[in-house]
Amino acid sequence: MVLMHTPVCDFDQPCPDFELPGVDGQRYSRDLCMGKNGLLVMFICNHCPYVKAINDRLVNDAKALQELGIGVVAISANDPADYPEDSFDNMRQVAESHAYPFPYLFDETQAVAKAFGAICTPDFFGYNASGGLQYRGRLDASGREPAAADVPRELVLAMQQVAATGHGPAEQTPSMGCSIKWRAA
Repeated sequence: MVLMHTPVCDFDQPCPDFELPGVDGQRYSRDLCMGKNGLLVMFICNHCPYVKAINDRLVNDAKALQELGIGVVAISANDPADYPEDSFDNMRQVAESHAYPFPYLFDETQAVAKAFGAICTPDFFGYNASGGLQYRGRLDASGREPAAADVPRELVLAMQQVAATGHGPAEQTPSMGCSIKWRAA
């Protein structure tokens, strides 16, 4: 496992288009996932301890964002040949066991993760209603263990601002997590 940190937000970078299969048997595109006030795209996986530490918070925070008109979607791009825990069948089990309130999609070719510039799990991309990037920070102060219950909900606060104003906060703390497990070239 290699610890990675996300780069600084490239404000207004357009949201790449995608169409990927979800664990629920449906196919999802960017436009289908977009909410009236924006879109949160999360790159996560099943095996990463940083994602495991925040799974319950992801569910609660996604519900809060959906109430604000923010669409939420999660994508796994890890190579399941090297990381069997990240297989499509295991993705389905994780989504069901945590009752994910958002589509959980599989990027088998890893082309979507590359288009976004995703580097780790979790990696959060928050877009405004016009599809411009406004947030590339962390969920909260959690790391390999969940943070205290009273820490600021940085992602939720940032996306509340995006929903209300169309602009994300100038100051953002990078997310950190395991590197995306790329296929060998």
